[in-house]
Amino acid sequence: MGTYNLPRNVKGEGRILFIFTTKSLIYSAIGGAVGLIFYFIFAAMQLGFVGILSVLICAVIGFGIGRLKVPNIGIIKATKVVSGENLDDVIMRAIKFKQKKNKIYIYDDKEEKTDDR
Repeated sequence: MGTYNLPRNVKGEGRILFIFTTKSLIYSAIGGAVGLIFYFIFAAMQLGFVGILSVLICAVIGFGIGRLKVPNIGIIKATKVVSGENLDDVIMRAIKFKQKKNKIYIYDDKEEKTDDR
């Protein structure tokens, strides 16, 4: 009798605490660091709770950027082009596009119908 290799799901093995991938953990830490700046500003104004809330919100936004993919929404044309790609990749491409000051030109090849009677 021969031996057979069974494929196994290794997708979840690179995760930390079940929800964090390495990339989403890094983005959450960066978002938390940005939130710490707001915490120190609010703590100086005796609003420590608002500062902690800002740290949490920034960390969740960082987690979302590192973890989520762009959905395919039929109404919005831009999501059809980038659907299924990671959100951070789309943001980085947009930043690089703006830095190069590129422009998009759209040419209309349709012929206009005229009424010649």
